[in-house]
Amino acid sequence: MKYLKMKRLVSTALLMTIAIFSHAQQRTIKGFVKDYDTKQPIEFCAVLQENTENGTLTDGKGNFKIILVQSNGSSKLIFQSMGYDTDTLKILPNQNSYIFYLKPNSTNLEEIVITGTTRATLLKENPIAISPVSAKQIDRTAESNIIDVLVKNVPGLKAVKTGPNISKPFIHGLGYNRVLTLYDGIRQEGQQYGDEHGIEIDNYNMERAEIIKGPASLLYGSDAIAGVISLFPYIPKNNDGKLHGKYLTEYQSNNNLIGNGLRLDYSNERFLFALNGSYRIAKNYRNPIDGRVYLTNFNEKNIAALAGFKSSKGYTHLNLTLYDNHQGIPDGSRDSLTRKFTQQIYEEDEDDIKNRPIVSDKGLHSYKIPDLAQHIQHYRAYLHSFYEVGEGDIDILLGGQQNIRREFTHPTAPKQAGMYMRLNTLNYGIRYNAPRFANIETSIGINGMFQNNKNKDATDFPIPDYNLYDGGIYLYGKWKKDKWSISGGFRYDIRHVQWNDFYVAEDVLSGFNKQTDANNPDADLQFEAFKKTYHGISGSIGATFQANKNISLKANIGRAYRSPNITEIGSNGLDPGAHIIYLGNRTFKPEFSLQEDLGINLKFNDVSGEVSVFNNNIQNFIFMTALADPQGNPILDAQGNRTYQYQQSKAQLYGGEFWLAVHPRKWKGFRWDNSMSMVYGFNRKSDLKEKGTQGEYLPLIPPMTLNSSLSQKFEPKSKWFISITPKFEVEYAATQNRYLGLNGTETVTPSYTLFNLGLTAEINYSEDKNIQVVFQINNLFDNAYQSHLNRLKYFEYYEQSPNEQYGIYNMGRNFVMKVIVPF
Repeated sequence: MKYLKMKRLVSTALLMTIAIFSHAQQRTIKGFVKDYDTKQPIEFCAVLQENTENGTLTDGKGNFKIILVQSNGSSKLIFQSMGYDTDTLKILPNQNSYIFYLKPNSTNLEEIVITGTTRATLLKENPIAISPVSAKQIDRTAESNIIDVLVKNVPGLKAVKTGPNISKPFIHGLGYNRVLTLYDGIRQEGQQYGDEHGIEIDNYNMERAEIIKGPASLLYGSDAIAGVISLFPYIPKNNDGKLHGKYLTEYQSNNNLIGNGLRLDYSNERFLFALNGSYRIAKNYRNPIDGRVYLTNFNEKNIAALAGFKSSKGYTHLNLTLYDNHQGIPDGSRDSLTRKFTQQIYEEDEDDIKNRPIVSDKGLHSYKIPDLAQHIQHYRAYLHSFYEVGEGDIDILLGGQQNIRREFTHPTAPKQAGMYMRLNTLNYGIRYNAPRFANIETSIGINGMFQNNKNKDATDFPIPDYNLYDGGIYLYGKWKKDKWSISGGFRYDIRHVQWNDFYVAEDVLSGFNKQTDANNPDADLQFEAFKKTYHGISGSIGATFQANKNISLKANIGRAYRSPNITEIGSNGLDPGAHIIYLGNRTFKPEFSLQEDLGINLKFNDVSGEVSVFNNNIQNFIFMTALADPQGNPILDAQGNRTYQYQQSKAQLYGGEFWLAVHPRKWKGFRWDNSMSMVYGFNRKSDLKEKGTQGEYLPLIPPMTLNSSLSQKFEPKSKWFISITPKFEVEYAATQNRYLGLNGTETVTPSYTLFNLGLTAEINYSEDKNIQVVFQINNLFDNAYQSHLNRLKYFEYYEQSPNEQYGIYNMGRNFVMKVIVPF
């Protein structure tokens, strides 16, 4: 009965997407944004209407045009641009044209954020640590994928990697289903518990990103226990009725990556359209120890389309995306004498992992994806509407997505998928922002999803077919007066998970396992029927205090909730792409965390910085450990696949981040950025106390890291060159000797230091357009190193002597050239 009520609630939300527009007079504000000192125009400055999601960008000449939402009465515009102080302008009742000046500043701690709260909010007023990453930062960072780009720009954000194109975000030592990824507000659902595939989005179509570093279950429900990665694709804002676009091309020398992306967009005062496409191919990456790392090549294609309508009352956007990725599946098998990579050519017991044939040089240096690979497709369609309702506003999201994963792991039958799953998800969300009253902003909302997973024509079944129903309702409020801002709220979630008996049996013709039913006399029951409902209550309360114009303080305490994911409660078999036999536990309880955060932001003319610390206690924490035989050796099957068992206990994580930027006003263009982050993670199970690496430390905890970069922007008096910015970077990771060594789950990771060198140039090619050229050398001295969060570190199976190197190393020296041409 309660699920029928939930469905009725969703249906009511969908009906509210039908917009009824009033005949109020439409008001358009035009203007010109200039540099306060030089009086030169500021291009790509964000112009946002306060307390709405309505906004635009200035063009190459500093011009802007914006149609006001809630146009009756006075309103304020917020102006923000990298390198300038954020400022506001009060719109007068009888004035529709303005010239506005922004004061230069080498840093900006007041950037507008959307994801952390229910309305556009100044960063300094949010009690939870949120790191915005701008389009300019994304364009000027040379990395293998968008998650690595964000890691490079956000202290405290890390990634578990399985080669260059597979990165899973980790925040404060937590990842997978504890970090929620949003794509334009829609939660990304693509079997994200898995290690062997990345985030299914277009790396070249990201306009900006915001990273919430802390519990965010209040607004997003389960899976946001550690934080949120919110990705925003490009939305046209020129409003000039002309066709615009951007072409991006990229080459990376290490794995010979070739990438191309094209965007076409159009917008006027009523309609907007955008079409994006990208194509990236890469060979196997290399390093000075392993040479080319077999089965890390990929071939990735993306298409996205946007159509929208806007008025003085709001907007509606319809978005379609398609993601298609052919990706190798590395297994790390090698010849014991030469240490050259080998390839599997036989099945199961006939496959002697120690005597596989060596991969040819042609196979190592090819763009062609081998037969043993994975094919991931992700389709997404969603509708986003935002409209004024009286003195408040309503935001509605409705989306559907389909994720198809096929892993081909049979060398004798290359067309037969080892794993083949189709995941369908319907996402919904509706939020009402009530009118402001007595310095108080309130919002109420519901969001959730319906989900169905189906195993298709496969031979391995790590998880069953299942149905999932998820929903939550929340109330959020914010009070602001003078120097104080207090915000918080509470939320209730319910999640129902169900599956039927799941049988498998050997197929007589192929010899592989196939899904069958109970009527088959040879059937084995792999997954017994399951039905359970999980409940969770989340909440948070936080405050910020603006001590003076240079210093702000913030504090927050939040309770977050996460229901166990499907693999944690239901897995019972091999995931061939991950090379792991997962064993779940259907008795697991939901995780609940209580996290305290403290922070201080500093903003001076010549120096700026931030210090933040956290302490997170988690009840019913779920983690994996490798199973071992009586001699303590990891249990492996014939192909070297390890067996991992999920367990549950209390856990504690604590740590913090620090960053400092030096940007003297008298030394124009100079910037010195420094950051440090550290996390400690402990299993608080009583019988593991004082056990150290034999169970007391949590797995996948990143070591302390230090990063420093020096840059100097030159603005030559040239007809062609607008600016030239050289940059030098140092990355240091300390030794990680706090690891989960029980049964060989993890090993110690030595420290390493990397040096990077880069140059960014802006070249003028038209009156209001600049070509951007980015050249970067990563790992300048070609150091051999292993990241503690590199899964390939454990991909090697042969008899070793104590002096032999173990596992696969990270990427070696990499020359990157990227050219971005707007038009």
